[in-house]
Amino acid sequence: MLEKLSEKMQLVLNKIKEKGKISESDIKQSLREVKLVLLEADVHYKVVKDFIAKLEQQATQEKLSKTLTPGQQIIKMTHGILTGILGEKQSKIKISVKLPTTILLIGLQGSGKTTTAAKLALNVKNDGYTPLLVAADRIRPAAIEQLLIIGKKAGVEVFTGDINKNTLGTIYEAEQWAKIHKHDVIIIDTAGRLHIDRDLIQELKDIKNSIAVDETLLVLDALMGQDALRVANDFNNEVGVDGFILTKLDGDARGGVALSIRSITGLPIKFIGVGEKISDLELFYPDRISSRILGMGDTLSLIEKIEANYARNEIQNIGKKEFRDQFNLNDFYEQIKKIKKMGSLENIFNMMPIQFSSSLKNIKQNMGDEEKGLSRVEAIICSMTKQEKLEPDIIDGSRRRRIAKGSGTNVSDVNRLLNQFFKMKKFLKCTSSKKSLISFMR
Repeated sequence: MLEKLSEKMQLVLNKIKEKGKISESDIKQSLREVKLVLLEADVHYKVVKDFIAKLEQQATQEKLSKTLTPGQQIIKMTHGILTGILGEKQSKIKISVKLPTTILLIGLQGSGKTTTAAKLALNVKNDGYTPLLVAADRIRPAAIEQLLIIGKKAGVEVFTGDINKNTLGTIYEAEQWAKIHKHDVIIIDTAGRLHIDRDLIQELKDIKNSIAVDETLLVLDALMGQDALRVANDFNNEVGVDGFILTKLDGDARGGVALSIRSITGLPIKFIGVGEKISDLELFYPDRISSRILGMGDTLSLIEKIEANYARNEIQNIGKKEFRDQFNLNDFYEQIKKIKKMGSLENIFNMMPIQFSSSLKNIKQNMGDEEKGLSRVEAIICSMTKQEKLEPDIIDGSRRRRIAKGSGTNVSDVNRLLNQFFKMKKFLKCTSSKKSLISFMR
């Protein structure tokens, strides 16, 4: 997520961080480089101008702290300004006192609205609510079928109603159904168009004039670049928007939309789509995203993911010396399965501080497609004897050939897996002075 922007920003700031003293010319040179990085990332020129003006003002006027180096202070200032541009604080969904709460998802066709509806429903469900998905897209072929499939993946009920009824009729029926069956949140997946037209706007206006909508969220494709800003302004002016969900942010290495939209529209980003999995929808925390961009990681989000997927006793066991000393291939496989539940490995690594993630990224190298890679790992480990799983050191050349043959893989695959295992074991031993991965993260 925002990979190129993050890499280039860190490159510029690392130059100044390494200096013991910073001159006025150093600051001006760094500002020019930061400006270029932001413009290349497709950030709106007004936002870039504001960002650079604030950073220049703080860098030249603020009193230098004795506890931080000048370079560290520049990074701290950059983090603060970047967080302000992104929106300062996380903006939550308004849950109405008078249930059910109604959330209307709007947007253009192809923005990922239907998939996002199911992801949002899962997010709401994980917060302890009982959501109902409403299939109100009566235009796009197979939209209802798609929502039914991904709604099932999320474990959320989907209301389709009478297929011959119009959009408003379906929504009215859904509201009654929600009240009778105790659903406290309704998420309406509306129809989109290839572009904003009169029919689309009128349908959305009719919906908002006919029912009480608590949240209107515009789903925007981050890959649209600055065109997304125009779409955001048009929808807000015509229909009224409470916030945004940015999709495909994992595929947009530049990140211009994320950095521009709050300043240009005055409205918050509420969620971001960071992958294809049903669980790959995250709350948008400006300070955490700012930290990711600057290479500080996002340990709070990572801890939340860990705690959601690990039982308390499992977290405690990882911190014990006995676990690290006795760590074997059975444990290795269990940890990989847990990590996979938390989302893509790339996303996990991006949440770690740069100096921390670099020591783990070699575990991911050469795995290829993650799902296939995990299946390969499972096949290889299942082809081992009980003793080999407990004592990987005994696996010599002949054993590796036998395991490869039994798992339908190559010896190179077996070698790669064992190398990854020994690297992870070494990493666990390296964190022994910090008691555990979790305590280190905290």
